[in-house]
Parts: sequence; C-alpha cells; structure tokens
Amino acid sequence: MTSHVKNTLVTTAAIAGALAATTLFNTTTVKADTTSSAPVTTTTSATKDTAIASAQAKVNSASAAVVSAQAAYGSASTAASDAAAKTAAASASAAATSSAVANAQAAADSASAAKSTADANLASAQSTAAKTSAAKSSTSAAVVSAQSAVASASAKASDADSAVAADSAVASAEAGQTVTANLMKSDDPTQASAAQPFFATKTAIVKLLPSGQVQITIPLTSGLKFLTKVSYNGVDATFTKTGKDSANITFTADPATSYTLAFALQTPLGAMNETALLAVDTTIFNGLLAAKSDADAALTSAQAALSTAETNAASAAQVASNAASAATAAATVASDAAVVATSAATNLTSAQAANSTAQAALTSAQAAQSAADAVLATAKANLDSANAALTSAQAELKSAQNIVVVTPASSASSSASSTASSAGSAASSATNSAASAASSASSTDSSAASSASSTASSAGSAASSATNSASSAASSASSTDSSAASSASSTASSAGSAASSATNSASSAATATSNVASSASTTTVTSAVVATPATTKKATSSTPASSTTAKTLPQTGNENQSALVALGLAILTLGIYPMMKRKHA
Repeated sequence: MTSHVKNTLVTTAAIAGALAATTLFNTTTVKADTTSSAPVTTTTSATKDTAIASAQAKVNSASAAVVSAQAAYGSASTAASDAAAKTAAASASAAATSSAVANAQAAADSASAAKSTADANLASAQSTAAKTSAAKSSTSAAVVSAQSAVASASAKASDADSAVAADSAVASAEAGQTVTANLMKSDDPTQASAAQPFFATKTAIVKLLPSGQVQITIPLTSGLKFLTKVSYNGVDATFTKTGKDSANITFTADPATSYTLAFALQTPLGAMNETALLAVDTTIFNGLLAAKSDADAALTSAQAALSTAETNAASAAQVASNAASAATAAATVASDAAVVATSAATNLTSAQAANSTAQAALTSAQAAQSAADAVLATAKANLDSANAALTSAQAELKSAQNIVVVTPASSASSSASSTASSAGSAASSATNSAASAASSASSTDSSAASSASSTASSAGSAASSATNSASSAASSASSTDSSAASSASSTASSAGSAASSATNSASSAATATSNVASSASTTTVTSAVVATPATTKKATSSTPASSTTAKTLPQTGNENQSALVALGLAILTLGIYPMMKRKHA
C-alpha cells in the first residue's frame, strides 16, 4: 500500500513539473481588463491614510455600537424571558386560585344547603316539641282533674259507709237472716230435686256483705259421706262440718232469686255429677246498700278515670320528652351547620380575595411582559441598525484601503522591478516548499497528505501575495512611465502564471496524497489527479484619466523572466527527483 502511495505521488509531481515548465517556456498573452472600471486614485498617500483613518474610526464606532446594541439586546432578551416566566407563574397561580374559588363556592353552596335543611328540621322538631308539650300539659291537667274526682268519690263512698253503718236494718242484714230455700230440678224448676232430702230444713242463711253481694249458707243435714264438692259459677263452695254426716255449705254471689249449683257425688253406684236449682230470694237487701253502692261505683269510676289520665299523662310526657330531645338534637345540628356554612363563606371570601390578587398579579405580569417584549423589539431594531452601520463602515474602509496612490515614474519603475523580483523569490520559495512536501510524501502516507496540503496552502498564499504585489506595482508604474509599466506588468503576469501553476500543482499533489491515504483504509486506491492548465491572468491596467485604450502586455520583457525559468526548472526537478530515487531504490 505504501508503494502505491509513493507511485501516485511521483506521478503527480512529474505531471505538475511538466505543466509548470510548459507554462513557463510557452508564450502567454495577458490582456488588460478593459471592462473593469478605473480604480480610485490619489496623488498622496496622506489623502489615502486620512480616508482609511476616517473609515477605520467609523468602523470602530460602529463596532462599539454593535457591542452596546448586543449587550442591550441580551439584557432585553433576559428581561423578556424573565417576564414570560413570571407571566407563566402568575397564570398558573391565577388558575389555581380560580380552581380554589370554584371548590370553595361548591363547599359554601353545600354548607348553605345543609344549613337550610338543618334549620327546617329544627323548626319541625321545635313545632313537634311544642305540640307534645301542650299535650303533656293537657294530660297533666286531666290527671289533676281525675285525682280531684277520685277524692270526691272517695269522700262520698265514705259518707255512704257511715250512713250504712248507722242503719239498723243494714246491721241486721249484715248479721244474716234465715230465709226459705228449696232445691229444684235444674231442667224443671217446678219439681223438687233428688238432693232435697239431704237439705231437710229447706232454709238458707243470707248475709249482706259490704260490697253489696250476699253470702248464702245452706245446711246439709245428711249425706255428707256421698257429697264431695259443691260449686257456683265454677267457684267451689266451702264446707263447714256440723256433724258426722252434716255440714254448712257457703258461697258468695250477687243478690238474685235463684242459683244453679253443681254437685259431685261418690255413691255405691259410682261417681256422679248433678245440678240443682237453689230457689232463694236474696234481693231483700237491695235497698239497703243503694246509696253506698252508688258512692262506691262513683269512686271506682273516678279511680279508673284517674288511672287512665295518669297513663295518658305519662305517655304524653314521654312523647314530649322525646320531642324535646329531638328539638335539642336538631338545634345542635343546625348550630353545627351554621358554623360550617360560616366557615365555608369565610373560605370562599378568602379564595376570592386570593384569586383577585392572583388575577391582578397576572395582569401586571402580562403588562410587564408586553413592555419587556417592546424593549426587546426596540433592542433588536437597534442591533440590526448597528450591524447595518458596521457593514457600511466596513465597506467604506475597504474602499479607502483600495485607493491607488499615483507616484513619479522613476520611483514607480524601481518599485515595480523590486516587487517583481520579490514575486519571483516568493514563487521560488513556494516551489521549494511544494517540492519538499512531495519529497516527504514519497516516504510516508497519511501524514504526508496533511503536510503536503499545508505546504501547498502556504505556497499558494505566498504566490498570491507576490502576484498581487507585482500587479499593484505595475498598475502604479503605468500611470507615469509606459515602458516601466509594460515591463512590470509583463513580469507580474509571468510571475502570476508561474505561481498559479505551482500552487495548482502543489495543491493537486496534496489532494492526490490525501485521496490515496483515505482510500487505502478500504483497500481501494483511486488516483484522481487532474492537471489544471495554467490560466490566462488578466491584469487591471491603471491608466491616466485621459486614456481609455486597452493595452496588450508584451510576451517577453525583463530580467525577471530568469526567475520564472528557474521556477519552472525547479518544479520539473520535483517531478524527476522522485523517479530517480525510486529507480536507485
């Protein structure tokens, strides 16, 4: 691969040398550019220096203005960014407080609704409590009234008892009276019962009881051993034994004229159950206890009324107590709802105030942002204006630097000759640098490409500088001495052609080296070195103000041609040397 790179470099150098030699030894015609406008001229360098100084001052001033405008623009940009950030923060805060207001409003509405409900419940509970309290009062009054009635009835009953106690007839009735009593068949009251023989006396002892009832006693004269039980209305009568086979049978009943008795017997024939109708008049004492009975009945009724009133009063009291408790609970709920509603209203007011503050801050931030944006726009306009002024000042400076100073003929000729000599030396130096780069490239690869390219660039710059100097000298000389101008222009033209050829050759060599080195990494090497023929150099002729005729530079001219010939030989040697070195190697 290294051998291939060397081959490519050698070939490139040979081609470059051949092209340079051809360019030098062939005749080249350089014509003055008749289409270009005449350059600005002045008779003294002081005038040019003054123009340059004035333009430079404007450039400096414009540069300072640009720096100042850039600083102002940077400050305004920062301020605008800060204002935008503050606006965003204020907007977020305003949104948050608006949301808080909405939430607080919802909470306040809910609390207000709850308070309204609680107030309605409280009113209802208080109304119920008032009604039940009235009912309680009413039943309490009824109890008091019943109690009074009982007291009155009790007094009357007591008076009746006293009257009964003072009545001798009543006393006799209470002691008991013997009356006629017969046992008759229960299914036929006209016939005597089979049990009548056992009650031989056919009598009964009737006593008046304080309750108004009567106690009836019938004597059993015999058959006690067969009689096991006697009952009236399901209530067993009592037996009081009066003898071995006799006894008194006693039961209690209301005053009446007959009573159906049930007998349970145990006979030799077996157990038997019979009924009989006891015919006895016990109503003989009814008139004696009428007043007492009425008084007792009144007392009993009063007592029942009192009991009912007390029951009603107790129930009403319980209802009233429950209603009062409900009203108390409703009052507590209403009070709590009022507290919550008040708190919610306070929170809503605070949220609205915070939102108003946030909205004001947002408005302020937006105004500040608008102001900052306006300042930024102004700063941008100022910066653009300053840049435009700087560009104008730079153009003016360039124009001042391009002013041509017209000098006397002898001085111009000497200057042109000296400049042409310098151009030849510069071109020779450029050639030597290119040859050195090519020689170095023959022993290396990628690093040679870099070195050759750098050297070619330096050579091109030096040659270009030499050419420009020679051309300038030729132009200056042409305004005073046509012979000197012709010689200088010819020399500058030849030097420019040679320098251009050398630069192109060196550049081509560097390019080829770089291409080869780059292609080597992919195992494919491409030699694409294009030899560029020497171009015809157009020189701008500086003519006096009265001359408008195009001039043709001479094909041969002065002693500086020898320098150009040396340049061509050197480049040719650059191509032959590697070939010889390769041959000996």
